[in-house]
Amino acid sequence: MFWVSTQVISKVYSTKYKKTEGFLLSDPQFQKLIQSFSSLPGIGKKSATRIGFHILRMDPTSFQSWIDNIEEAKTKLRFCDECGGLTEEPICSICLSDRRENGILCVVEQPEDIFFIENTKEYSGKYHVLNGAISPLDGIGPEQLRIKQLMNRLDSGQINEVLIATNPTLEGDATASYLSTVIKPMDIKITRIAHGITIGGTLEYSDQYTLGKAIKSRLTL
Repeated sequence: MFWVSTQVISKVYSTKYKKTEGFLLSDPQFQKLIQSFSSLPGIGKKSATRIGFHILRMDPTSFQSWIDNIEEAKTKLRFCDECGGLTEEPICSICLSDRRENGILCVVEQPEDIFFIENTKEYSGKYHVLNGAISPLDGIGPEQLRIKQLMNRLDSGQINEVLIATNPTLEGDATASYLSTVIKPMDIKITRIAHGITIGGTLEYSDQYTLGKAIKSRLTL
């Protein structure tokens, strides 16, 4: 949990951090700080070390403000009771908005996926977060995901299209295939985000899986 990290950070910052950096690298308290940052996604040991030294060089006011922002976000932010996205209220602003298309539901794996799709400004419907993808090797089946909640929303009769936007991975494809199977009997249009070659990319540097997906997702001109 990241709240543990803030305690570790405060302890390192407020004590003997005036030691030389070489000595700090082997300091047990500093190592705890590095381990805390390394546990975050996308941050390796080198990046965690750089972040650790940056924090130790921060002035007390900036440091405390940084800590307060983390603790405030952890305290106030929650997951929407309707879609599973990030919000400060029981129901998020997207679910409550009258300007969104109620008939389209975009299904994503994680709450952060909503942020990425919203940044495209190409989608105006609503969302549903699964909190993962089907992965038998990791012991994750349909029962561990928010699929039951999805089916309850579809039973309302207000949805006429489900856009499946799971990741283009084996797990994401397996989840999309499962959802397609269970939704088809409901007479709801099912679509899938297109996959393939990135804009500006070339066939030469595309892997076999991506190129195969691009061929299957080909468009009529």
